[in-house]
Amino acid sequence: MGNILRKAVEQKRQKLIDLLIAHNVYKKVDKHLFELSLTELEHEYRRFKQTCHPHQNVGSIK
Repeated sequence: MGNILRKAVEQKRQKLIDLLIAHNVYKKVDKHLFELSLTELEHEYRRFKQTCHPHQNVGSIK
């Protein structure tokens, strides 16, 4: 069971990292995204979503 949970956490972390990178977010202060925990990545993604326009970069009509 431990391996399944660990794999799920890593997949969630990678998904959040990919979403943040798609919006040109590569670091939080002095840490790279891959150095952050799942909780820190979730917090950073929520903060980012609150501060940006939904059609800013990815999938925007040009």
